[in-house]
Amino acid sequence: MKIKDIVKQIDEIVPLKLAQDWDNVGLLIGDAEKNARKIMLTIDITEAVLAEAKRLKTDLILSYHPTIWDGLKKINARGSTGVVYELIRSGIAVFAIHTALDAVVGGVNDGLAEIVGIKDGKPIGDYVNPPSGDNYKLVVYVPVESANEVANAVFAAGAGHIGNYSHCGFSARGEGSFLPLEGARPAIGKRGTFERVSETRFETIVPAEKLAKVMVAMLNAHPYETPAYDIFKMANEQNRFGLGRIGALAKPAQLSQIITKIKKNTGSKAIGIVGKEKRLVKTAAVCAGSCSKIINSVIAQKADLYITGEIKHHQAIAAQEAGLTVLCLSHTVSERFILKKLARQLQKRLPSATIGISKKDYDPFRWKEL
Repeated sequence: MKIKDIVKQIDEIVPLKLAQDWDNVGLLIGDAEKNARKIMLTIDITEAVLAEAKRLKTDLILSYHPTIWDGLKKINARGSTGVVYELIRSGIAVFAIHTALDAVVGGVNDGLAEIVGIKDGKPIGDYVNPPSGDNYKLVVYVPVESANEVANAVFAAGAGHIGNYSHCGFSARGEGSFLPLEGARPAIGKRGTFERVSETRFETIVPAEKLAKVMVAMLNAHPYETPAYDIFKMANEQNRFGLGRIGALAKPAQLSQIITKIKKNTGSKAIGIVGKEKRLVKTAAVCAGSCSKIINSVIAQKADLYITGEIKHHQAIAAQEAGLTVLCLSHTVSERFILKKLARQLQKRLPSATIGISKKDYDPFRWKEL
């Protein structure tokens, strides 16, 4: 299978449109036309991970963190670009997903929320547009006898999809009026004569990328010389995508119980704690990795607990003073657990591929008692 075909499958699981603007995701290294059979998942691409990939004859590395963050002016065999140099020289492609996996439904933040016991968690901030793009509502007025023909035309062009349903629309009958003027070529009536016509108001939903095609289909199918129609951009705040998750626990739990579940599901061996260590948690928030100013929203929403990879000193002080308990798992520990789920999802879509998770990818921090 070509890498470009694998990429399409990855994008269906983790749409890259959900990534933050500052992020660097997608095919960072490699030839999209090259065939690939062996895929390795990892959080970071280190020298040890690269050596493992070469030993296993890996064709494509699916990495969480981008191996290229900023524009490179030089790529040398040694130094900070050594790994990039060797990846290119070895013909190993690299595809990064990062914040797209953070924001997607069922991704790393939803995974953390599930571990904690959050029910119906909502994104906390750094919102992005839905992967499907904007939706519009098309409203068009059609003579009753032509309503089905127009509706079928716009459905065939891609309108009317809501969730697992197609051909979704609404119709209501009414009366339209018009007066054909000089130069008009009316399909009904004649110039200079005021007309009242029994019409159907038909409306349906249209994704942004199909709007132009749907409009052409509607105009071609409509019997009127100049159809009357409206197009409205739709807003749906309930389906926002962004970083982090916050919500009430399905069942309030003691902090010690939550820590036990975190240890079991993430493999965390040490946790940094800010604030109260003994408390009943009713509302919690999570944000994998490092989520910058999102903690301010968590504090504002008066959550009891915030779980993340790492926070800055002044953020820890702010949480402590606000009465918010924070658990820091270490940056990559808060993310790595999701790779097993992602590997299973990808294997179902690519049954002929060999998909594995790096055994040389691990948390760079080592915690020791002094």
